[in-house]
Amino acid sequence: MSSHREAPAISKDPVADNTDVYAFVDPGDPSKVNILANFIPFEKPEGGPNFFRFGDDVLYEIKIDNDGDAEEDITYQFRFKTTTLNPDTFLYNTLPITLAGGPFAPYSESFNIRQRYTVKRVEGDDDDDGVVVAANLETPPVNIGPRSTPGYPALAGAAIHTVGSKKFFAGQREDAFNVDLGSIFDLGTLRPFQGAHVLGSFGPSVGRDGTKGFNVHTIAMQVPKTDLTKDGIMPTDVGAAESVIGVWASASRQKALIRRKNGIVENAGKWVQVSRLGNPLVNEVVIPVGKKDRWNAGEPKDDGAFLAHFEHPELQTLLPFLYTGVFPNLAAFVAGGGARADLVAILLTGIPSGIIGGFQNFTGTTHADLLRLNLAIPPSASPSPFGLLGSDLAGFPNGRRIGDNVVAIELRAIAGATLPLVTSFTPDGAASALTDGTSNDAAALGSFPYLGHPHQGYDHEHD
Repeated sequence: MSSHREAPAISKDPVADNTDVYAFVDPGDPSKVNILANFIPFEKPEGGPNFFRFGDDVLYEIKIDNDGDAEEDITYQFRFKTTTLNPDTFLYNTLPITLAGGPFAPYSESFNIRQRYTVKRVEGDDDDDGVVVAANLETPPVNIGPRSTPGYPALAGAAIHTVGSKKFFAGQREDAFNVDLGSIFDLGTLRPFQGAHVLGSFGPSVGRDGTKGFNVHTIAMQVPKTDLTKDGIMPTDVGAAESVIGVWASASRQKALIRRKNGIVENAGKWVQVSRLGNPLVNEVVIPVGKKDRWNAGEPKDDGAFLAHFEHPELQTLLPFLYTGVFPNLAAFVAGGGARADLVAILLTGIPSGIIGGFQNFTGTTHADLLRLNLAIPPSASPSPFGLLGSDLAGFPNGRRIGDNVVAIELRAIAGATLPLVTSFTPDGAASALTDGTSNDAAALGSFPYLGHPHQGYDHEHD
């Protein structure tokens, strides 16, 4: 969760595992939008000597649909290349890594194993028409400890690259996603409600964040809104279709992998998608295990094939069963066979105008898992971690910000809190209070790339 190890195949390939996607209008400059895609789940900060890094053999992409057909109109591609300055040492760094000029700028020669990357912008689906936006951009070192990476914020700041009106960053960050993994996957236990669990209560009722203390690798970009919209318009009308974009990220590998006896590994053939992510938790919770790998390999435009799992999600059946008597209205709805048109709108089409005052993020009738963002809605002066459910139009599912508590939002939606948007239904009292007991207490930054600095390996202790 949100998409950490969510499918059988990708759980064996963490370098290509897309864990979270964020998209939000920049609070400091509302003419721009930030999109972040995280990869490599559960990075233990002390994981040396081969510290985590992006895959040189992976094609990372951030894709934008701006005309409502659930196909990419703008794609940003990121390719990485690792260089080892001294292959005759086992060390990631040979002395403290510092900022330096000269041939090793911006980092000193002691930074032994480093990565650079190229950014390419493609319009439509023809890679041959793409334009290289930037090349040889540096990634920062991971946060090892006070001796190896002293003054880490400055080291990371040197890897924020301004390219014209755009900014890019790729490197290790703190994982800001919060979820009580240990409890939820113990037969659907939500610690604050475990007293009502059919199998009883065990231990404290305070949630334990299973991702707290771990890092991820983030690809982040900040671009003008006009770089992503149809015909380059500056969106100002909340009700206009052109104000809404659909965002998702993916990772692909080449078809063939050849292992040589001398330890050399070669890749060949066309790129094949192995991971994708739009809305959080969809492949994790909505898609059944037998279809998860198929989902990761598919395209959003084909998500209609999975419609039944959104209309009748397994979790809405489990909640009344696991928490006897807590969700009687939801149990009656499920027994009646009603389809969840609210979840289909939230996750697969966007919410049309006229349902929530002053809001819409509808992208058309094509069912597609896209993180939909209405670019004409300004950033909130008082953000609510519950987003739209907290009367905050700038929060999830209108894009996704770092602080949005997507686990609680989606639990409440599945429990029936959003059913009154589309039908006559009275949510159970617990639906509006449902939570796993965790909150996002990550030390987010106040500016790009927004995700906090990674946990340090030297003094790290997982909660």
